[in-house]
Amino acid sequence: MISVLDPGHPTPEIGGIMPAHHLRLTFHDAHVAQLGVASPDRSHLVELFKFIERGAPEERLLIHCRAGIGRSTATAFVVACKQFPAVAELDIARALRQVAPFARPNETLVRIADDVMARGGRMTAAIAETGRGLPWIDVSEGEPFTLDFRAAL
Repeated sequence: MISVLDPGHPTPEIGGIMPAHHLRLTFHDAHVAQLGVASPDRSHLVELFKFIERGAPEERLLIHCRAGIGRSTATAFVVACKQFPAVAELDIARALRQVAPFARPNETLVRIADDVMARGGRMTAAIAETGRGLPWIDVSEGEPFTLDFRAAL
């Protein structure tokens, strides 16, 4: 399980999830740097990659944030790109958009991951392409979804 929450926000404890199987990342859902706002950075990607490398790509992974719209959808996109490098970034972004039309992946996290993973801007472009023209939605939280690329193994 990966929890991506605001700094200081309590992290839920889920029965049956051992602490070693629960990654906690803390940053705000900021798309641009702002005073007093904790933005995602490279250290978050290092933690994320170390965590997912301990598991197998075919294992299911629960990723959540407070609303399920920005941070968790960006994290799911990044994880899918990392675990399934043979699948095109645009195909992953389209699959994400299909199962989560409310998704507004955190652009900062995606941009940093794109750089760290040396994807040449393809991750950032894929999110921009699939989200082009989408207005911000007035919802308090998104709906759970499954993004499954295990068949690509």
